[in-house]
Amino acid sequence: MKDTQDFPVLLERFFSQRLMAQRRASAHTIASYRDTFRLLLRFAQRQLHKAPSVLSLTDLQAPLIGAFLDDLESTRGITARSRNLRLTAIRSFFRFAAYEEPAQAALIQRVLAIPNKRHEKKLVGFLTRPEIAALLAVPDLGTWSGRRDRALLLLAVQTGLRVSEITALRREDLVLGTGAHVRCQGKGRKERCTPLTRQLARILAAWLAEPTRRTPDLVFTSARGTRLSTDGVQYLLAKHLAIARQRCPSLQQKVVSPHVLRHTAAMELLQAGVDRSVIALWLGHESIETTQIYLDANLAMKQEALAKTTPTHSKLGRYRADDRLMSFLTAL
Repeated sequence: MKDTQDFPVLLERFFSQRLMAQRRASAHTIASYRDTFRLLLRFAQRQLHKAPSVLSLTDLQAPLIGAFLDDLESTRGITARSRNLRLTAIRSFFRFAAYEEPAQAALIQRVLAIPNKRHEKKLVGFLTRPEIAALLAVPDLGTWSGRRDRALLLLAVQTGLRVSEITALRREDLVLGTGAHVRCQGKGRKERCTPLTRQLARILAAWLAEPTRRTPDLVFTSARGTRLSTDGVQYLLAKHLAIARQRCPSLQQKVVSPHVLRHTAAMELLQAGVDRSVIALWLGHESIETTQIYLDANLAMKQEALAKTTPTHSKLGRYRADDRLMSFLTAL
């Protein structure tokens, strides 16, 4: 580049023009990308002995980016998944730079060619119906917080809303009459409507009739009347799980987070025979392929498939020793 000051200007335009103005990225995405570049620029400063404000695009070579990602794993102990998220932010910037600085195409392509790191893909966790019943039976309906927690947990299990979507719900988002449903805005600012069962609609209607606190337009608030935080939802879930595990032993072997309740809703739909494309719309997935993880985790459906393919009139065979020469070759 012609001037070392071009990189800081380019990075500022990436955030202000590309992310905020053009893509209208969420605050969460912007914060994640910001943290990635703060870590990268500090690493580059240590390696190149240059202040971030005097770095040029040519300083950010592919080997330096690779070393930065390796350093995150070794010194900060991040997982391969987190490493790939940091690389996603870097790639996004360099794709923007490809339009702004075509003269640096070779450098940019080498950075874009850095591969994601493979990692184990564990089966998603979900709750069975006895486990759901044990959890929902814990909140004390004689208290304000118990009625709130039961309504919140039942909403999470039946609709599959994300924690951020639940805590942001406003009273105007709930339609509890004919065709009861809840409206929410999910990832990528995609708005969707999710139907509510009659039972859930009655419970939510009773909850909305409760005396409101400080923030009357929110559906769920803290005891102080403020918006519930993600940590707050995790806390109330953990509190009720501790009791539910004493009543339902199978819960003791499971790690249950608010997102597991979302997986539970998806598995309930899948086991009810709902098509994957409908489940993807229900959960607000960008791609139907994302819903594949629920098929992978559904052992009951696999057992049904096995039952259909197992011969029904197969006979037991008798063991016969292999030919001596063939046994020798097999053992090689």
